[in-house]
Amino acid sequence: MPELPEVETVRKGLEQLVINKTIAKVLVTWPRIITTDMSLDQWQHELEGQTIKQLGRRGKYLIVHLSDCLLISHLRMEGKYIYYPDEESILPENAKHTHVRFLFEDGSQLHYHDVRKFGRIERIAQNDLRLYFEKKKLGPEPIAEEFDLEIFRQQLKVIKKAIKPALLEQKLVVGLGNIYVDETLFRAKIHPAMPANQLNDAQVEILHQEIMAVLSEAVIAGGSTIRTYKNSLGEAGKFQQVLAVYGRQDLPCVNCGTLINKIQFAQRGTHYCPNCQRLSE
Repeated sequence: MPELPEVETVRKGLEQLVINKTIAKVLVTWPRIITTDMSLDQWQHELEGQTIKQLGRRGKYLIVHLSDCLLISHLRMEGKYIYYPDEESILPENAKHTHVRFLFEDGSQLHYHDVRKFGRIERIAQNDLRLYFEKKKLGPEPIAEEFDLEIFRQQLKVIKKAIKPALLEQKLVVGLGNIYVDETLFRAKIHPAMPANQLNDAQVEILHQEIMAVLSEAVIAGGSTIRTYKNSLGEAGKFQQVLAVYGRQDLPCVNCGTLINKIQFAQRGTHYCPNCQRLSE
């Protein structure tokens, strides 16, 4: 699943490809991808003549700033955007899983491709952006200017559930999915099943630091390509090359040599070191 680093990398790639492109036509072949109260024909028509002004991101959501409105895109499990400079460059083998096509006035095209069809694209008014994300109750971005340590500490004190599912909810901080939660907890030496309200001040502080560090490093590396992820330029991410626990079950821990364990926890495959991340000291 594309997490914050992957979505940010997609955003950066699209910036190089579609800024100032004007939409001539939109073709939707799988209507469930589109979240709207209007008819599909009207939704497509409303986008004609709109120019892409800016690409933004909030958590795992991609934000396309158009002339008079916004598109909010959530890639979910397998969603990706593929850019074609002209009709001759379009790969016919991708047609089966291409569900939305943005045709630009200069002859280039941007396709939304989604094998599992879980992704969603929604059109909203420009003035509704803040309210849109407030309703989703998203936490702060994982950067020092927004992710306050003391607020984080106070929030954890009242959360009785385990720290892993707490971080996955996107309410404490946005952007962490399964891969990066496992990596962050390993670096912080915290067991994924540790109740959030039982973390001591030192653990909270290092967890806060490692959340920002892991996501920042992953963004710089272009995300993680575990199965099918590629950015909008067709490039794979590189952060998987330095993953310490995720996908390394039965391999020795990079710190102590203990074999990495994988369990099903909180309905997710969860990787941790039984020695470095002990549940109780």
